[in-house]
Amino acid sequence: MPQANPGLAGPPADVRTKLAALWTSTTLCYLYCDYLALYAPGKLQGMLQGRMGPLGAATPGVLLGTSALMAIPCGMVALSLLAPPRLNRWANVGAGAAFTVIMALILPGQRAFYQFWAGLEMLLTLAVVVLALRWPRVSPGSSGG
Repeated sequence: MPQANPGLAGPPADVRTKLAALWTSTTLCYLYCDYLALYAPGKLQGMLQGRMGPLGAATPGVLLGTSALMAIPCGMVALSLLAPPRLNRWANVGAGAAFTVIMALILPGQRAFYQFWAGLEMLLTLAVVVLALRWPRVSPGSSGG
């Protein structure tokens, strides 16, 4: 006889999928925060004048540097799914820790909406670090990877 109220079940997500999901969520948070920042008074005027907030003038070098920096979380989605476990683990620990620190340094003095997003982003990147540090080990004689 079937259960009256069966519980939901599904296969557990592996560590790679969880890391990719965390980086995807982090990237979306960065995008939405930056989009909403366009509504802050003076933001668009500064952009029209070629300024990037605290980074100053939007020179080719500044634009390339910020592009490279923000490409890291985007790339971590694919790396989390595709890289070998040892590289994967340490890349996630390093990138997760670095982006947590970057957001913590940027946080003071920001508008409330930005602090909200930054706090959420820091929670997500800290979760990346913790998950990567707890990467399951394979037992001797088993195949893993």
